Amino acid sequence: MNDVLMFHISSGSYRVLDIDYAYQALTLHDPHMSTCDAIVLGGRGNGFAVEPWRAPYMTPVPDNVFMLIGCSARSPLFQGFPGKHLPCRNVSGMGCEEYYGCPAWDMVGHKRLGSTFGYGPPECCALSFEAIKAINLSKLECEAYSSAYSLAPLRVDGPSGWSYGIRVKYSVQGHEEFCRACEATGGTCGYGTEGIRQLCMCGSSNSTSNCDSVKSSSSRRIYPLADTFAGLIMSLLAWMTTM
Repeated sequence: MNDVLMFHISSGSYRVLDIDYAYQALTLHDPHMSTCDAIVLGGRGNGFAVEPWRAPYMTPVPDNVFMLIGCSARSPLFQGFPGKHLPCRNVSGMGCEEYYGCPAWDMVGHKRLGSTFGYGPPECCALSFEAIKAINLSKLECEAYSSAYSLAPLRVDGPSGWSYGIRVKYSVQGHEEFCRACEATGGTCGYGTEGIRQLCMCGSSNSTSNCDSVKSSSSRRIYPLADTFAGLIMSLLAWMTTM
């Protein structure tokens, strides 16, 4: 719609900012997600949650930090860990202590209550997706959230330079064996046109098996990379739409 690719799952709708085919990752944007410049209160953010059957094929990357803001003392985040708040921790060098330095906190009256634990819940609790398996602001009784990710080995100084968004790793069912064989020979798994479902992209040439077969055959047909990427986009869109 309006040349904008949207991604729809149970927790809400997200704009797709980037598709990284090499690493099979999507970068998603939630318009109600807080950043370093603005904190969006009122529990309006989507967070991130998928159905259990879809979880094995789509999950935020380990280097993605979720920072939950304004959570109630009754939040499930803090139950079972009296006075410790064990789930809260930095992820890939990103966390609330640095995030508190963002100008957005000046606009909401930052008090840092409980930031040292013991005086009530902290205003911000940073954690990985793996720690709680779902970011649902209503169930967690939180007012807002932010999400940032790290593209190792790139490191930036300060939260103003973080990449804000949700970076999600995806996999396509039924193609693991083909892709493993392709990647083992230095190729990148993809999809083609003209009735060819799977392609192993090997530099300027492509193969329907692996890159070793390209090297050993000078007569193999070369599929234009533009067609290959077009087919990959169409396949991914069809997969996201039907799931």
